[in-house]
Amino acid sequence: MTNTFPIEKFRNVLTPFYYYDSALLRQTLDEVKKEAAQHPNFVIHYAVKANANPKILKIIAEAGLGADCVSGGEIEAAMKAGFRHDSIVFAGVGKADWEINTALDADIFCFNVESVPELEVINELAREKGKVANVCFRINPEVGAHTHANITTGLAENKFGIAMNDMIPVIERASKLENVRFIGLHFHIGSQILKMDDFEMLCLRINELQEILKAKNIAVENINVGGGLGINYADPEADPIPNFKDYFKTFADGLRLSDGQKVHFELGRSIVGQMGSLITKVLYIKQGVNKKFCIVDAGMSDLIRPALYDATHKIENLTSHGAPVVYDIVGPICESSDVFAKDTAIAESRRGDLLAIRSAGAYGEIMASQYNCRPLPQGIVTEDLK
Repeated sequence: MTNTFPIEKFRNVLTPFYYYDSALLRQTLDEVKKEAAQHPNFVIHYAVKANANPKILKIIAEAGLGADCVSGGEIEAAMKAGFRHDSIVFAGVGKADWEINTALDADIFCFNVESVPELEVINELAREKGKVANVCFRINPEVGAHTHANITTGLAENKFGIAMNDMIPVIERASKLENVRFIGLHFHIGSQILKMDDFEMLCLRINELQEILKAKNIAVENINVGGGLGINYADPEADPIPNFKDYFKTFADGLRLSDGQKVHFELGRSIVGQMGSLITKVLYIKQGVNKKFCIVDAGMSDLIRPALYDATHKIENLTSHGAPVVYDIVGPICESSDVFAKDTAIAESRRGDLLAIRSAGAYGEIMASQYNCRPLPQGIVTEDLK
């Protein structure tokens, strides 16, 4: 559906750049809010790590979502964009003192704590400020996710979380500290998950843990199930907005909750993934011995997902609509892994054509680097081109 891109206006923008369809973003946010509203105890936080472009953050904050942050910098970005301080959750296995102090000064909703040493540091820093910090404990549920190994986070060999066997001792330790308050449990099993079976397994594990806590008369106010809902990279036009209805229903049906318990979600990719495309220009068409290469001006420094995760993105020629030709679509970086797609068919391309690398709204611009001393790509929303 290339006619959805304002191609003529693209010609005046230096490539490569990220284009964000703000109308699709707002439609996605409306769908998230509509489906979550069917379950009054559901609370939605946006995972800032997916895309922290200030214009994108502002739109999401205006929609009323909370923020899920994994660094002090993300907390500062969220606050600047207009997210309510009491809607911010702060996760991360290695929180530095300055980051904890930033969160304490902002009076965020809670810390998602991943170890006893971290808990004790939060307590110490909160005591110095005369504050009491809300904490949820991130429990490693030993639930595998059908996704890439590098984005699986719920197994024992992952660096994240607290072992299930340590759940009770950690909660008891918190009860002895004066400057932290235990308010819930946090889970996150991975990212780009498309099978609801994985989330159903998480629900079963959470139910088991809740029964253990009930037997100990330990109350849990909040259950945070993380995020992880994936998007359709192969055919973004077929699924421009993920199936939030089935996603939320899976947890509504699967969790056995106590009266008044809140369920928190940390959605990132599913909110911003499909609204973004990396726009790049064809530099050269090169005939190799056995392959034809389409060399573009974007590289792995602009979009690292294919090199890092073996990720697949749909690529289309916005300029040409001729017969398809099979190319390896590659960038200019001096690395053999600087490849966006191998043996992929797109319309026959020529020097100067504009290509769109689709579904790049999440983990695209935010992960860009200046490798090879290349400038960072700019991010443009629809309103910037009017």
